[in-house]
Amino acid sequence: MSDATDPQNALTLLGRRVVQSIIEGSFPTLEIPDRSTENIVFDPDQRQFVLGGSRVVRNSSNIRHVKSFAQLLWTAYFAKELLKASRTSSLRDLYYSSEAFGVKFTDQSESDRVVTDLESLIGLAREDFGVFPEEHSSVYGQVTMRYTVPGYDGREVELTVSPDGLPIGPALMTAEPVRTGAEIVLAVESGGMFGRLIETRAWERFKAILVQLGGQPPRSTRRLLRRFHEVLGLPVYIFTDGDPWGMHIAQVIITGSANAAHVRGLTVPDAKWIGVTPADINNYSLPTEQMNDADLKRLDELTQDLRYTGSIWQEHIRGFRELRRKAEQQAFSRYGMDYVVDTYLPDKLH
Repeated sequence: MSDATDPQNALTLLGRRVVQSIIEGSFPTLEIPDRSTENIVFDPDQRQFVLGGSRVVRNSSNIRHVKSFAQLLWTAYFAKELLKASRTSSLRDLYYSSEAFGVKFTDQSESDRVVTDLESLIGLAREDFGVFPEEHSSVYGQVTMRYTVPGYDGREVELTVSPDGLPIGPALMTAEPVRTGAEIVLAVESGGMFGRLIETRAWERFKAILVQLGGQPPRSTRRLLRRFHEVLGLPVYIFTDGDPWGMHIAQVIITGSANAAHVRGLTVPDAKWIGVTPADINNYSLPTEQMNDADLKRLDELTQDLRYTGSIWQEHIRGFRELRRKAEQQAFSRYGMDYVVDTYLPDKLH
């Protein structure tokens, strides 16, 4: 592992650069990749959106930059301490830990942004230096994972061990998939649908690894989806609510998010969104709700989004705009509790 890809070395090099500037009698400055939407471009080789060449400068001699400069250095220090102690932290724990050091963040969203700045600066994901989001995603299916974390290294777990599924935390995200009887990965937006697919043994019927996204999936979940796809060679299908937000959940899995354009290894470019599409709402005569102003505004935003320039995505957007209505995954229950398993998913998957 090179210094650039080893988290401890990368953080050490950052500290040395700052100290060297001080020794030389100059104010330390840092160049950070610009994470604005204007600097996000599509990389056809990686098939995902990445950051372009624009940079922003943090100059410690500028009084307007001093606070953010100090926050960034403390975050790097905290990350280095995590690595030295072989510990992990959630984003929320990091925010509250800052108070013990007298480091002032306005709120957690500000500390989250500084963590992202650190990722961009050293070219590594926050997970590489032990910082993870709170878990709200789960996985279930016939696949065996081998842990790599200290204390559990080499142990194996079968992902049908709990009827509730297993939370996708740091240990599971970094575990190695070693064998499976599954043929597909089915990612579902809601916990209720995830539970229904377990109860009805749909994972057996479709030979599927089930992944509960919990809404917009955290990066650990997206990373695990990619590992299932790459290591096990399984196609990924995404099943969300029939609205602009559900469609965007799928798009983030496929091509990436603006907030993580600086991170590699989170996308599954060959994943497919199977619904609920506007056509499904019509074809299955689903119960719907009127779209509100936020939904319609989101459609307008997606129309301008580079990720939706493809003809199929534009067709979905037009469909939602014409309907001006939305439907949840649970809408299929009007035809019976198991209709989604007995009819809808077989129709879409086959």
